[in-house]
Amino acid sequence: MLLIPAIDLKDGQCVRLRQGDMNDSTTFSEDPAAMARRWVDAGARRLHLVDLNGAFAGKPVNEAAIKSIIREVGEEIPVQLGGGIRDLDTIERYLDGGLSYIIIGTAAVKSPGFLKDACSAFGGHIIVGLDAKDGKVATDGWSKLTGHEVVDLAKKFEDYGVESVIYTDIGRDGMLTGINIDATVKLAQALTIPVIASGGLSNIDDIDKLCAVESEGVQGVICGRAIYSGDLDFAAALKRADELAGA
Repeated sequence: MLLIPAIDLKDGQCVRLRQGDMNDSTTFSEDPAAMARRWVDAGARRLHLVDLNGAFAGKPVNEAAIKSIIREVGEEIPVQLGGGIRDLDTIERYLDGGLSYIIIGTAAVKSPGFLKDACSAFGGHIIVGLDAKDGKVATDGWSKLTGHEVVDLAKKFEDYGVESVIYTDIGRDGMLTGINIDATVKLAQALTIPVIASGGLSNIDDIDKLCAVESEGVQGVICGRAIYSGDLDFAAALKRADELAGA
């Protein structure tokens, strides 16, 4: 089970939002590269970056902070990034700069042709991010709810060749209310590619529940507010997941 620390970037700083609200953010570090080092030293095997300003602007904004993180840890573990990535040139620049995976969210829903082209050009490096509430996909930094069913869209994107799907329950994100295990498993069972859970991770019990469904196709979980607030000890959670996996 991959436990993937999230570093959400706003104005060059590491922050956490509650339910995607840019006006409801908590700053945890003014040095994102030092935060990346902290998680790698604690045993992280992948990092999850989000350019929050970019997600709302529709173009990269926190590139300087992203580059500093890559310089710090990019040669040690894979780093994935989402937020404001809307064209192939941006993807190419980021991958050439040392990122391992690019996450396409809103653009995948609004411009499926772009996602298809990205999968063709950069096979093995494209992850799709599906953010949902009550089974319906949301876009534009979660501000707009579409009529698309998560499972239907995920199946379509699987056919395009995406590497995996990050599934976020936006009603739970940043709220420490627990992962939506049922919805995550339902999605994973409908696909052959891996699903990464996101939104609401709160404590070690969630890790136990996720490990119990790993065989259904749940590859990992994004670790956000809980590892910053101290509700979840990241190193202890990693040890627990490895023990449950028999590692």
